[in-house]
Amino acid sequence: MTVFHWPQRVTVREVGLRDGLQSMARTLPTAQKLQWIQGAYDAGIREIEVGSFVPPKLLPQLADTAELVSFAKTLPGLVVSVLVPNLKGAERAMDSGADWMLLPLSASHAHSLANLRKAPDDVVAEIGAIVEARRARGSNIRIEVGMSTAFGCTLQGQVAVDEVLRLLQAVVALGVDRVGLADTVGYADPRQVGELFAKAREVAGDTLGCGHFHDTRGLGLANVMAALQAGEVRFDACLAGIGGCPHAPGASGNVATEDLVYLMASMGIATGIDFGQIIALRAQVAQWLAGECLHGSIAQAGLPKTLRPEKMTA
Repeated sequence: MTVFHWPQRVTVREVGLRDGLQSMARTLPTAQKLQWIQGAYDAGIREIEVGSFVPPKLLPQLADTAELVSFAKTLPGLVVSVLVPNLKGAERAMDSGADWMLLPLSASHAHSLANLRKAPDDVVAEIGAIVEARRARGSNIRIEVGMSTAFGCTLQGQVAVDEVLRLLQAVVALGVDRVGLADTVGYADPRQVGELFAKAREVAGDTLGCGHFHDTRGLGLANVMAALQAGEVRFDACLAGIGGCPHAPGASGNVATEDLVYLMASMGIATGIDFGQIIALRAQVAQWLAGECLHGSIAQAGLPKTLRPEKMTA
């Protein structure tokens, strides 16, 4: 029997400034976003997705992404990522100086058409064009493909595992630097997550490097655990569990950053994130987002007395 060895450390990427805010009608002032980035950095977060290079008329909430990248790049050791939907957005990302650009690729045909107005194979072709544009420019920016709706889709229903693996293999062959699996609409269960991550690892190898889970049906952290046991050590999360997908009605948001930090600390797995500081930042963000529906359990219940404080700053 194979003995599972828990990792000593995991990486948490804060994506609330993009995935969280794009789901809200309000536009948070740039000054508050800059404070959010600084606060997350001060709390020990070293990977932040600060925004997206989409047309401002579509998502005015994210129109200041270039300014956020510029500020974030002044913070030593911070890995700055942005989401881009197409080649034009990728060119803006390369101009911005961001470290990573995340390209969404829906495994669901229906979701791909609704979200990007292109079939999955057409998106793969555009990813190829982006890889070539990076080469032609001599850019150092790295490319990550996020496999959306990898576990199911509100529009299409079931998403075939073979289709997920086919698309993963296609983008890995193009030369992207990282791929991740996303439960975009909150359909996944832990068994499904464990099995798909194991199969994806066979296809993508070390290129597989991110789990993105939504807590729509209360299984977000359970799915994180399943991915963790399948060898994944990088996870996306949103402060206060905000965010969601416009094609997932009733979605409650992403896994809450503070809950994920607590989960890891409770098992003795380091994240480098200070719990007290991340909770203080959550309280600040909650003031900025007054009236919005926030989520997360540990911010309400607090730490158990059995958890040594030093474990929350590892």
